[in-house]
Amino acid sequence: MTTLYRLDAPAPAIAATFHARAGEDPWSGGHVAPGHFAPVITAGREFIAGPRPAGKRLERRMIPRQWGVPPPPSVPDASRTVLTVRNQDSPFWIGNLRNSEFRCLVPATSYMVWGKGLDKEGKRLRHWFACADQTLFAFAGVWKDSEVPSFALLTCEPNALLRAAGRETMPVILPPDPLVQDDWLYADWKRAEQLIAPYGSSMMREAGPD
Repeated sequence: MTTLYRLDAPAPAIAATFHARAGEDPWSGGHVAPGHFAPVITAGREFIAGPRPAGKRLERRMIPRQWGVPPPPSVPDASRTVLTVRNQDSPFWIGNLRNSEFRCLVPATSYMVWGKGLDKEGKRLRHWFACADQTLFAFAGVWKDSEVPSFALLTCEPNALLRAAGRETMPVILPPDPLVQDDWLYADWKRAEQLIAPYGSSMMREAGPD
């Protein structure tokens, strides 16, 4: 599971890349860890009850949100937030995913996963990955509002590069095509669901943490 990623770009550059309104987001770049706030691109109506008006596309906006959604009430430990969506048919996620206004783009420049095996010091191996075809890319995400504005990342089957690192899943990375990103933000679920697929190994590379 992805537990750390980097977003090494300032707010104006992120907004320009994803054709979004930056507002007053103060982001200047750095690590994003669970429980921390980071820029998210949304086209939904945060804090407003009811669905997005039919046939209307709201502008893309960049909004700080916390990585990690509060768990369902049935989970004993409410402090263990949910970082990723592994089952798109779970009742906890199904409504948000099928209602396009709750889907979002999560900008990043690289991300870390724990690998199989140990290093020379006996510590778990860490692998950092980035995209070879886009410096600033977007994870497919979904947001929820409860006591805090939060988000989680979609996951899928790993590609060959991630399998070699010992992973059974990988985050969903969207292509740089704005029309494809629009499908995640605006399309019906039948179309958007097709984007939940491994990013090609040839379009990824191993990267350092800094």
